[in-house]
Amino acid sequence: MVDPFGREITYLRVSVTDRCDLRCVYCMSEHAQFLPRKDLLSLEELDRLCSAFIERGVKRLRLTGGEPLVRKNLMSLIRSLSRHLQSGALQELTLTTNGTQLAQYASELAACGIKRLNVSLDTLDAGKFHMITRRGDFAKVMHGIETALKTGISIKLNTVALRNFNEGEIPHMIEWAHSMGMDMTLIETMPLGEVDEDRTEHYLPLTVLRRQLEQRHGFSLAESSHRTGGPARYYNVAHTGGRLGFITPMTHNFCESCNRVRISCTGTLYMCLGQDDAADLRAPLRSSESDEALHAAIGEAIARKPKGHDFVIDRWNNQPAVMRTMSVTGG
Repeated sequence: MVDPFGREITYLRVSVTDRCDLRCVYCMSEHAQFLPRKDLLSLEELDRLCSAFIERGVKRLRLTGGEPLVRKNLMSLIRSLSRHLQSGALQELTLTTNGTQLAQYASELAACGIKRLNVSLDTLDAGKFHMITRRGDFAKVMHGIETALKTGISIKLNTVALRNFNEGEIPHMIEWAHSMGMDMTLIETMPLGEVDEDRTEHYLPLTVLRRQLEQRHGFSLAESSHRTGGPARYYNVAHTGGRLGFITPMTHNFCESCNRVRISCTGTLYMCLGQDDAADLRAPLRSSESDEALHAAIGEAIARKPKGHDFVIDRWNNQPAVMRTMSVTGG
């Protein structure tokens, strides 16, 4: 799959549910309304859809949510998709999770060939964690991370950098993550969906944060050639010996190298996280037992993948770039 700008699409992110057991303030409203279960693709349909993309050249597949591990019987889908790892058609099958369910599923994930997970974590302070997630149990997440590491699964922490919330503890979080053998990636908050918070109050440009890390905290950052297939740019941190990634959709548009598309749990294909254009794959998926119509719809959608997003956060444009929340698109 090659888009109009010559970018080969090899990375697929699939939301298996819009539901989550947390309510992070920058991600969704506290009183979020979730889709009726009948609107979601079945696990068998998700398998068929993912397999069609793998047939078309996708090499990395990430399952997301909401929180993917709250989807009932998700492990049956993961076990089925792992056949593509065994055949060599798929290079990596992984998940992004909030960690609340990891203690229960880590061993089975490892047995299915999951070698790496992204865990979203924005603070190491239990009180602040409960505040930003509105309900989360910090000890449960820590236990999940420790359990996953013991199985041999590598973990990368994803941390949204938030002014007036966690910017002061990010140096400590980096040192802690690296001491545990985990990479860490910092992410700028993005204007996706209506939430209960004013994003301008918490938006922290990573250009500013990197300068603080280097000048105020003495971090020496050397650019790394390490890549995971996503948008993060990695640096080696001299005094910790670990890697630190930066995902900068606001201060540095990385769209020129975009190699990914996203599918919602209803079968809607989003060619860009920051644009509204989408393609319905549920209808062709259900129209026939043959995948001919599905492949045609995928090809037509990739042919109109846009050059990039239009994210803006400032006090004059304090509106979401798109109305759907991150939990709908799957990150």
